[in-house]
Amino acid sequence: MIAGPSPRARAARRPPCRPLATDLVHLPTPHALHLGTEPLGARHASVFVFKAAYRTVSSPQCRNSSVHTGSIDASSELASKEQPDSGDPSMASPAHIIKKVLVPITAGTEPVEASVPIDILRRAGADVTVAAAGVGVDDLLVAAMYGVNIVADASVADCADVSYDLIALPGGVPGADNLGGCAALESIVRSHALNGGLYAAICAAPPLALARWGLLHGVKATAHPAFVERFPAEVTAVDANVVVDGKVVTGSGPATSMEFALALVQQLYGKDKVDQIANPMLVRYELGYTFKELNPIQWQCRGTPKVLIPVAHANEEMEVITIIDALRRANADVVVASAEEGLEVVGLYSMRIVADVLFDAAVDQQFDLIIVPGGMPGAKTLAGKEKLVALLKEQAEANKPYGAISAATAHVLEPHGLLKSMAGMVAAASECENCRVLVDGNVITSRSTGTAMEFAVAVVEKLLGGEAAREVAEGLLFV
Repeated sequence: MIAGPSPRARAARRPPCRPLATDLVHLPTPHALHLGTEPLGARHASVFVFKAAYRTVSSPQCRNSSVHTGSIDASSELASKEQPDSGDPSMASPAHIIKKVLVPITAGTEPVEASVPIDILRRAGADVTVAAAGVGVDDLLVAAMYGVNIVADASVADCADVSYDLIALPGGVPGADNLGGCAALESIVRSHALNGGLYAAICAAPPLALARWGLLHGVKATAHPAFVERFPAEVTAVDANVVVDGKVVTGSGPATSMEFALALVQQLYGKDKVDQIANPMLVRYELGYTFKELNPIQWQCRGTPKVLIPVAHANEEMEVITIIDALRRANADVVVASAEEGLEVVGLYSMRIVADVLFDAAVDQQFDLIIVPGGMPGAKTLAGKEKLVALLKEQAEANKPYGAISAATAHVLEPHGLLKSMAGMVAAASECENCRVLVDGNVITSRSTGTAMEFAVAVVEKLLGGEAAREVAEGLLFV
């Protein structure tokens, strides 16, 4: 089943010569970068519209030119080479060069745009500091958009004297504007840029922070379509998901966060590291979502749907946050319940998320849907929670929907007989062999972290209908 806007509608939204989602467009452009009135020095820069199938197109205006293609195979050629799984935080070898990265967050930060780069950069082996901007040194709890509460590692003020290889700003409203108004952060990024450091921003942050500070003068950049007009005349706006211009990387919005993050990895570590991370995650660069449906039935809920998301230490934070974000965009009543002793849960890649309630406070409530996130050993922890398993079984007996993503399918649903006739995402049936997201009656599952946004929007469609899913997808720029 294909959901979201039709291909014709998607095509109508894009300029006819816009590069496809599998292009790496090389634009040689000599220019000088100006920081306010101070030129950073003349340079001959290369501008890339980053796309990860690595096709190189010689002209940005037309695709009818010589093309060199080297595509990524999402099947497990990687496994045959016995490379480490990107889900293992210890994947970096001892000889791996550790890069230091700063990701500032603030009130109103878009949580997907923060969590995906943090997750992906830490998978690559980077030492990522999540820094709270605009709050006190002792107040590291940041209220991001959609009720996602993140505990930062440090305050921006603590980072003033640290040297970084990359500073990456997430967007969000009013998060991007709040970052742009943080004098301490501006000082850090300005000094970093003057010293030739790599810096990046996504969504509203390119115009509302970087351009506001004068750090995009003479640069080609992209941003969320709603904020492109906020670029000053000194910035050349490019209609693309991700643009790399010299030492500046910009992205357009939540749905391109993965592409943005992998572009940052390529700048720091090279293409081989991108492949090592992206392949086992089943990363897909085309926008829009699809899912396969067996035994189709209408999911039932009355009024505002109530959704339970149980979380434990070492759950995959990218999955957790993406699902919360999409469901709350659809105005679902999402309850994030900690299966640990306290509300704070530390994800697989060390992001600290504060749940809404302890699981025991949620166990007696009625839910229209229960979604179990993956990540190891978080999924195994949840599988051992008797009250959660009992709640899932009650959900199944009442013919109410539930689901799991990634490792939770095999470690939570399958051992407790909660997959019914489904072969899980192992896909024993040939018709499901290439499924990324699979719905079987009241059960929804997906294969890997790289399918998280597709999974989340598919959940919205099944729970609230196609129109609600289209609205969420458009808000995410997932069209």
